Amino acid sequence: MKIIDYDILNTIINEPFINQRILSKASGYSLGQVNKSLKMLVNEGYLSDSFSITDKAHNELKEKRPKNAIILAAGYGLRMSPINMEMPKGLVTVYGEPLIERLITQLISVGVTDITVVVGFMKEQYDYLTDKYNVKLVVNMDYASKNNLHSLSLVRERLNNTYVLPCDIWCKDNPFRNNEWYSWYMVTDLVDDDSTVRATRGKDLKMTEFGGNIMIGISYLHGQACKEVSEKLRLYSNNKKYEGTFWEETLYGDNGKMIVSAKLIPSSDVFEINTYEQLRELDESSEALKSEVIMKIAEVFNCEPLSINDIDILKKGMTNRSFTFTNGNMRYIMRIPGEGTDRLINRKEEYAAYHAISSLRICDDVVYFNPDNGYRITVYFENARVCDQWDSRDVKACMSKLRAFHQLKLKVTHTFDVFERIEFYERLWHTSNSCFIDYKNTKANVMRLKEYLNSVEIEHSLTHIDANPDNFLFIQKDGKEEIRLIDWEYAGMQDPHLDIAMFAIYSMYDREQTDALIDCYFYEGCPRDVRVKIYAYVAMCGLLWSNWCEYKRQMGVEFGEYALRQYRYAKDFYNIFNIEHENANRGRLVEEKIYSK
Repeated sequence: MKIIDYDILNTIINEPFINQRILSKASGYSLGQVNKSLKMLVNEGYLSDSFSITDKAHNELKEKRPKNAIILAAGYGLRMSPINMEMPKGLVTVYGEPLIERLITQLISVGVTDITVVVGFMKEQYDYLTDKYNVKLVVNMDYASKNNLHSLSLVRERLNNTYVLPCDIWCKDNPFRNNEWYSWYMVTDLVDDDSTVRATRGKDLKMTEFGGNIMIGISYLHGQACKEVSEKLRLYSNNKKYEGTFWEETLYGDNGKMIVSAKLIPSSDVFEINTYEQLRELDESSEALKSEVIMKIAEVFNCEPLSINDIDILKKGMTNRSFTFTNGNMRYIMRIPGEGTDRLINRKEEYAAYHAISSLRICDDVVYFNPDNGYRITVYFENARVCDQWDSRDVKACMSKLRAFHQLKLKVTHTFDVFERIEFYERLWHTSNSCFIDYKNTKANVMRLKEYLNSVEIEHSLTHIDANPDNFLFIQKDGKEEIRLIDWEYAGMQDPHLDIAMFAIYSMYDREQTDALIDCYFYEGCPRDVRVKIYAYVAMCGLLWSNWCEYKRQMGVEFGEYALRQYRYAKDFYNIFNIEHENANRGRLVEEKIYSK
């Protein structure tokens, strides 16, 4: 049968047949379509001559009736900043009711009580649902690094006449039914440039590259669709290519269409709540809008929360989560420390570093800084760009800026000790063993560098420590281009030459490129012993950030190649240091012999 025939049949089940005109209005199909469908349904034995439901229809309906539901609630919901700093998006309240609870009660009202919720971020906050609604919780430990395709793959064996849905949807009317005749995916009548499917008149979902109907994320799967989706989940979840993929990828067939039909609804009947402002538009009295972060911003600017607009998440950083917002005609950045950051960074020390440089036009323009929790508001530099580490002109300008800062020889009362931090990050691991088999040997080699550094003369001053090319901003100020160095979280007293090593390893430079960087900083020529010392710093900092990455990985944050490369720096540059240090010593002995003669 066609989709229209199933829809007509379902309408008659829900509202007993009176006449064709009423059926046309109730089903949304034209009178001509209704008459044609009724004739087919009678001929196929689904309806009697008096248009009543037959046993054949009831039996098929029983086979296809919904059995369970899977709610996907593991993700960060990053675009919900700043709400997602305090609660998972599924627990955002709309008209006094958490989003996920509304969906659960709508499912239960149509007889679907077997409900599984896949959780991850702030998973503990969902635990009460088990007692209140007898739902089952399944934990996705990879929620930080993989998309919801992986969440669904964890429960793929439960796909059997199943509703699949996200936790952040608010439906005015119940989107679920006691009876389902076919597999479908919900879209609205509005067009969205990001959509990859378009609903046809025949309720097919055709793939498109030029925008289509807004995709809602709610779906019903039964029969062959369950089998196909389950098999694709099995294959895709074991393929790194699909780690960032949405589960809808499993619905795409080989014929340019989805393997399920379209369930087309008016856009006014459903709201996907992805942002703070979308929530405010739907329910301005929502308790979730009373975010601690928003209240703090309002306090800082002495304004109403409604004056805070255009909230937009910045790319998730290695340590923090940040978002931009406008107040008046100015845009700002709110920095919120990430998971486990309080154990890694001393915010009072960061505050002290900013205090030392705030009047020198070296860093970002700070509007507010709380040294207790690390909340920070800075001015957003419009049209700024970061340093391109592969552009020699950018690198030269950044090294000149870095050297000028170092020459100020600023002082603070705290020190950044690389060796101590290596040990500290290692102590934070949940296990005593590194993921690198030869870690103990690598660490022992790096720790030997302490004796070497104690033997050379070093003058300490305030050092940035995190001299990543991305932290050098090229901005327009007073009609001129200038460079600002941002993110002083790790700054402290240290050998300023450590910043050169940091720039090199963040840039993923090889030895030749590292030497070119050193020459760029020391434009007058770098002393041989200083170059050797910087090689030692590259090895030390490589192990430092490798250990840091191991800790963050155990917290659910992966850094891929970056983590692997940092460990390689520890090994490779320790060997380079050894060779060059021996050569330097040998050269020094030769010079002494020549001098003695």
